[in-house]
Amino acid sequence: MHVDVVRKDIKHVHLSVYPPDGRVRISAPLHMASDIIRVYAITRLEWIRRQQRKLLAQERETAREYLDRESHYVWGKRYLLRIVETDAASTVKLKHSTLELGLRPGSDVNKRREALGAWYRTQLRAAVPPLLGKWEPVLGVKTRRILIQHMKTKWGSCNPVSGNIRLNTDLALKPSECLEYILVHELLHLIEPTHNAQFQSLMDRFMPQWRQVRDELNRLPVRHEVWGY
Repeated sequence: MHVDVVRKDIKHVHLSVYPPDGRVRISAPLHMASDIIRVYAITRLEWIRRQQRKLLAQERETAREYLDRESHYVWGKRYLLRIVETDAASTVKLKHSTLELGLRPGSDVNKRREALGAWYRTQLRAAVPPLLGKWEPVLGVKTRRILIQHMKTKWGSCNPVSGNIRLNTDLALKPSECLEYILVHELLHLIEPTHNAQFQSLMDRFMPQWRQVRDELNRLPVRHEVWGY
C-alpha cells in the first residue's frame, strides 16, 4: 500500500483516507522517525482498508447541468430546479417541490452553479449559530471562527490551536442531523485533537447516536466531480 507522508509542525500523527479511490496520507511531526510512522501505518491497516472499501462503494451523484427539472437537494429533501430569467440580481427561492433559481438572461452553467453555491453557503451560515448556542455551553468549548467552504475530501475540520472550524458547503444538501453531528465532532476536537479512545468516549457521552448519523451520511451520494489533489 502506498502512503503519502507529509511532515508538519504538529504534535500528533494524523491519518487521512481521501476519496474517490482511497488515497492514504499521514501528516507527521517534523522529527518523527520514518520507522515509527511505518509502524503506525501498519497498526491502522485494517481501518485504512475499511475506509477505502466504503469510499469505493459510496454512490455518486450524476454530474449537475443546472437545467430545468433537474434534481437538487436542500437539507435532505429533493427539489426540482426551475430556472427563471429575470433582469435583476440572482435569487433562490424554495417552493413546495421546486428550487427556483432566478438569473439574468443568458446566464451559463457556471453562473447557475455559483448562484446556487452561494445560496447553499447562506443556508449553512444561518443554521450554524443556533447549533453553536446549543452545544458550546454543553461541551464547555468556544470556537473562534466558523468557515464555510467547498471541501472535496472532508465534511469538516478543526484547528485546535486557532480555534477555527471549517464546514463543507455540501452539508446544506444533507439532512440537518448530519450538520449537527459534524459540528459536534469538530467542537470536540477542541478538547481532544485526535480520534483516539478518549475522543470516541466523548462522542458517546454527548451524542450517543453519532454512529447512526455518521453511517447515514456515509450512505448518501456524494458530489460528482473530477477529483484532484
